[in-house]
Order: sequence, then C-alpha cells, then structure tokens
Amino acid sequence: MTRTSLTALVRDQLDLARSANSGRSATTVHGGHERSLRQTVMALRQGEHMHEQEHPGEVTVQVLHGRVRLVAGPDSWVGGPGDLLTMPDRRHRVEALEDSAFLFTTARQLTA
Repeated sequence: MTRTSLTALVRDQLDLARSANSGRSATTVHGGHERSLRQTVMALRQGEHMHEQEHPGEVTVQVLHGRVRLVAGPDSWVGGPGDLLTMPDRRHRVEALEDSAFLFTTARQLTA
C-alpha cells in the first residue's frame, strides 16, 4: 500500500504553479501511461487553463482547492472544493477561476 498526502501535494503544486511561467504544475500520484488508471494532481494559477484535449475512457476532476470551470463544447460546469466533475466523452479543458488544484483521474480500457 502507498499513502499520499493530497493536502501536501496541493500545497506544493500550487507553489510551483504560482512561480512557473506557464502558471501550471502537475504530478502523477498513481498509475501512468502503462496503466489503465492514472491520477494526477494538477494546479493552475488564476486565469490559466489546460489546453483543450480528449482522453479515451472515463475522466473525472475532483476539486481540492479553489474553483475551476470544466468546458466541453458548448457546455460548462463550475466546481469548488469537494466537487467531483465527470467529464463528458468529448474534447474538454479546465480553467482556473482562482488559484486551484484538482485530482485529474483518467481510466481507459485496456485492449486485449
């Protein structure tokens, strides 16, 4: 078993995002490209966003700090701490309405 403090990761990633030219920071806490499940703590400085992208499989965003807007086509949803946003199966982006951190989880089907 592995134990990870999301609170500490949020603090560290927010510090990195605030000082980065890009206004973003991320670290994978579980899984990776070779696994079906991948969880990444991402931090965005207010006004920054993740570029629009698409993921095969299921995607959720659990807001850990701040407020974010999830945008998928013409639809958008705002989430705050404790909210879990389930991504529709289409291109999407995440925008930081204030300095924010979230757990970005992707689960893809493995091909046999």
